[in-house]
Order: sequence, then structure tokens, then C-alpha cells
Amino acid sequence: MSNVVNGATAQAAVEIRQVTKSFGNAIVLRNIDLTVARGETVVVIGPSGSGKTTMIRCINHLETIQKGRIYVDGALVGYELKDDRLVARSEREIARARRDIGMVFQRFNLFPHLTALQNITEAPIHVLKQRPEQAIATALQLLERVGLADKAASYPNQLSGGQQQRVAITRVLAMQPKLILFDEPTSALDPEMVGEVLDVMNDLAAQGMTMIVVSHEMSFAREVADRIVVMDHGEIIETGPPSQIFDAPHNPRTKLFLSRFRR
Repeated sequence: MSNVVNGATAQAAVEIRQVTKSFGNAIVLRNIDLTVARGETVVVIGPSGSGKTTMIRCINHLETIQKGRIYVDGALVGYELKDDRLVARSEREIARARRDIGMVFQRFNLFPHLTALQNITEAPIHVLKQRPEQAIATALQLLERVGLADKAASYPNQLSGGQQQRVAITRVLAMQPKLILFDEPTSALDPEMVGEVLDVMNDLAAQGMTMIVVSHEMSFAREVADRIVVMDHGEIIETGPPSQIFDAPHNPRTKLFLSRFRR
């Protein structure tokens, strides 16, 4: 039986309970329940507009929820419990909590006026208060790890899209996160650059990094995911290991969605 600490499951890296999220009158997440174990790689798939990106943005409180609770590493996201009431945390407390949650976006979001090395060391120096020499040494090791040791002095406009995304992943790793969220990390890349980014993500999964990946790369999902989560119309309609989801899905909507990727 799972241990429960402060209302959260002790072994869980992420726990989403009965979460509902609306934009105006439009409900984009409907009573979502999802638990992700430490070291697990979960790939979230589903049609456009199904709520995939909104769900992971709620995990690091880039979007606020109207109902439910989200825990990361046992701590409530965005709120604290006082006298059985949820009270919003301060922006400073929320920012501090986000240090443990890395996020890789579709569009890289690198600082254009900083080199690859400077992009990676900026947050460790100014947020984690690392000594510059320590941050630089770590950044250089990480750049070598993702095959970009020779690009430390390059600016973003001197890098290909795949190289920029690998720098973006390295920037996240430099913060030593407990969890990394990926929002369609290859969707802005030319097809020939997709593989180099997926290779890095594959390595992270193999090393036990906890990852939640929103992706349309079905081959990556099949090969790397410990578990697939299928979303449609703001709901999780099916979850299971890749073999079940791809070879014997239970939900007709899952079958319909996956049929679009088969020829």
C-alpha cells in the first residue's frame, strides 16, 4: 500500500487529483486524475486541443486550476493547506518551487544575446547562487553530454533548431530538476533534426529522469515511454504501457486517433 504524506502519495513524483481547468466558459481539463512515479517516463498523446499542454502547464503552475489538487514530490503546487483550506502561495514561493520542475518548450526560448554557455549558466548562478566556475564546469560537462561541446561560445542564431533545443534541455538539466516537462519538444524542428533531440531524451529516460512528455512522435512514445496517457476533449480516456495502447487499445477514441498515424 502506498504511504501518504501531507495528503500526497509518498512514492509519486507527480499526483494530479480531480483537476478541472477552464478558460472562460470553455472547460479544457475535466476531473483529471494522474499519478507519475519517480523515474517514470510518461508520454501524453491525443488530438490537438485535447488539453495535453494545458495539463503540463498546470503542473508547474503556469496555469491555475479551478478545482482539484496537484502535488509534485509531495508538495502542493501553487497552494498550501491551512486549516483544511487551500491558500495561494506567494509568487516568490511558487518561483522557488519551480526550480525543481524543468520545462522544455516547443520554441526553445533561449536568450538571443547570450551564448549557449551563458544561457545554461544564467539560472544556476543567479537563482541557485552557484559560483560561476562551478556553473561553467557543469555546463561544459552537460554540453559534452548532449554532443555540443564545440558550441559553448555560439549564439542561438548560429545554431540549428535541433542544436538550440539540445541547449534548452541542457539549460534545464543545469538546474538539477526532480522532474522535466516537455511540451512538443520536436514540433518546431525540421524532420532531419528531430532524431538528435529524441536521442537526448532517450538517454535521460534511460538514466531515470522523471519526465512527462507531450508529443506527436509515436515511435518515440512506443520505444521510450514507460506509460502512455491518451487525452481527448480534456479527459484522460486511456492509460497503459505502449504495447497495450498501440497494439490493443481499449477506447474507440484511442483507436481512431492512432489510425491517423497508420498507413
